Amino acid sequence: MTLTTDSWSFLLVAMLAVPAAGAAVVALVPAAHDRQARIVATAFAAVTFLLTLAVPVVVPDEFGWFSIDGVPGLVPWLNLELPWVPALGLEFHLGVDAISYPLVVLTGLLTLLCCAYTVKTGARALAALLLVLEVGILGTFLALDLILFFIFFEVVLLPMYAVIAGWGGPDRRRAARKFVLYTLAGSVLLLIGVVTVVSQAGTGDLTFLTDASPLSRNVQCLVFALFAVAFAIKAPLWPLHTWLPDAHTEAPTAGSVILAGVLLKMGTYGLIRVGVGVAPDGASWAAPVLAILAVVAILAGSLICLRQRELKRLIAYSSVGHMGFVLLGIATLTVTGIQAALIGNVAHGLITGLLFFLVGTIKDRTGTGSLDQLSGLREHSPRLAGLLGFAAIASLGLPGLAGFWGEAFAVVAAVQRDDPFWVTCGVFAAVGGALTAAYFLRLLRRVTHGPATPAVRSSRSAISAGEWVAWAPLVLLTLAVGVAPALILSGTDLPIVSLLGGGRP
Repeated sequence: MTLTTDSWSFLLVAMLAVPAAGAAVVALVPAAHDRQARIVATAFAAVTFLLTLAVPVVVPDEFGWFSIDGVPGLVPWLNLELPWVPALGLEFHLGVDAISYPLVVLTGLLTLLCCAYTVKTGARALAALLLVLEVGILGTFLALDLILFFIFFEVVLLPMYAVIAGWGGPDRRRAARKFVLYTLAGSVLLLIGVVTVVSQAGTGDLTFLTDASPLSRNVQCLVFALFAVAFAIKAPLWPLHTWLPDAHTEAPTAGSVILAGVLLKMGTYGLIRVGVGVAPDGASWAAPVLAILAVVAILAGSLICLRQRELKRLIAYSSVGHMGFVLLGIATLTVTGIQAALIGNVAHGLITGLLFFLVGTIKDRTGTGSLDQLSGLREHSPRLAGLLGFAAIASLGLPGLAGFWGEAFAVVAAVQRDDPFWVTCGVFAAVGGALTAAYFLRLLRRVTHGPATPAVRSSRSAISAGEWVAWAPLVLLTLAVGVAPALILSGTDLPIVSLLGGGRP
């Protein structure tokens, strides 16, 4: 399939160039103008977010705003192909479609909110690093060449290390080192897989590899295994998740929001776009193992959360369970399952991003994240307690909110496979969903109810205007996606079928 460069494809380059330029400008601002530099960073993040919103307006007419019905194969809404390294046959190939676009918008939104958050409390260098992270994350979601995907995938490593090590908690350096060591191990496996695919296929073009993979079944099984482990580390998926609680506990609030909201999605998105897309036969071979790991992650994450006594660690471990539902959806290798994974990714980014904003605020105000020292928030700060309650019930999957769709339809997709193994996986996953409700209700009972502790009584009760600005978009989008999941899923059917190698609808 031959793709042409679209007239509006400069938007794809602009999405990467604007935050990169913003990071350079902010870094050059004199230290004496630190706050002004953070405002400049927020302005660049705002421009980038507006560029992401412009995509549906300029896509070709045959695609519609959110639909590519009737267009065969994996055809990007916008496509950019430029010569990059002609001697090696490499192209600078970017594109956006219904699978990647929601994550592109989510990245732009969360980066903007985090940069705005740093205006009040942060540093010029932190704001610049957030913009560099945005370049790497957006590049990962836009890349349609394996080599380019790998490069952008690795861009986030050092900036995230610097964010944790530079502005984190007392044990930040150890947590940052652990993050780097795990991620580097995954990077090695990813590189081996990328090199294997490119050498065997003679190209790294994801549109070509997805449309008609030239790889044999044995090669697909090998590269899918490499990709699965590499992406499992980044997601992270059980049992390769142990770096995540430490990183979240020690990271600053803005770092935790970016880490949970979009950086983890690079792993699950990579598993869908690269793992399943490039090696559908390998995905089919590994699907039962992925399903078992997903169910274990759901149950283990929930049980660990029931034992947690620290706010940020509890939310961090909850991500393990939520990513388990995403993995279960992917493992079913059905359109319903992949759609469950896609909306689960976005819902987790919105809800967990909001949760980390809230628990970061509670920890900053009270000076502690210990559940034993936090109670009575409802009496002291009812609005903050109400927002925490909203985020918690959204995360546990209450119908009508964004968290419901991904978890419910991952279970439905497993049961629809109409096989005893898959039905069993669906049942155990549903049990894990009930445990999710248990630990979030326990969290609310411990933090919001009862008499106010000294730490809570001494904290500021009012929510500032800046905090409302940062939290309101996440609240509204959690409601919007919960009521209208088509905002995320419309137009995804055909590209998912293409990724599955023409698999079952």
